[in-house]
Amino acid sequence: MEELFELKSFVEGGKYAEALTLIGEMEEMSRDDKINKIESFFEILLLHLIKINAENRTTRSWEVSVRNAVRAILRSNKRRKAGGYYLSKSELMDMINDSYEAALDRASLEAFEGMFDTVEIARKVSEKDLKKKALEMVLEAQSQN
Repeated sequence: MEELFELKSFVEGGKYAEALTLIGEMEEMSRDDKINKIESFFEILLLHLIKINAENRTTRSWEVSVRNAVRAILRSNKRRKAGGYYLSKSELMDMINDSYEAALDRASLEAFEGMFDTVEIARKVSEKDLKKKALEMVLEAQSQN
C-alpha cells in the first residue's frame, strides 16, 4: 500500500522516471505473488495426483482437490483485462518441477497413512508421467476458457 502513496508522490512531484521505476517494481511484486500462488496450487495438484497414482485408487475428496487446484491455477494465471496468461507453457512446467519435491514430501505423510517415506513414495509413481498429467490438465482447462 505504501508503494501507491509513494507512486502518487512521485507523479505529483513530476518525478516520472522514479514513478516508472516504482511501477516496474510493483509489476514484479505482483508477478511474484502470482507465481507463488500458482506454485502452491501446483503442489496441491501434484500431491493428490501422487496419492492417486501411488495408492492406485482415488476418493471424491482427492478428485475435488485436483479440480479445485486446476481451477485455482487457471484463475491465478489468467490476465483479466489484457487477456492471455501470465505464465507460458514452459514456465508452467518450471512451476511443476519446482513444486514436485514438496508435493512428494507431503504425499509421504498422507499416502498409505504415512507408512512410506519420500523415497519409497517416489518409487511408486512415475514422476515424468505425473508432471506431464499436471501440465496437460492445466493446459486443457486453459483451452476451454
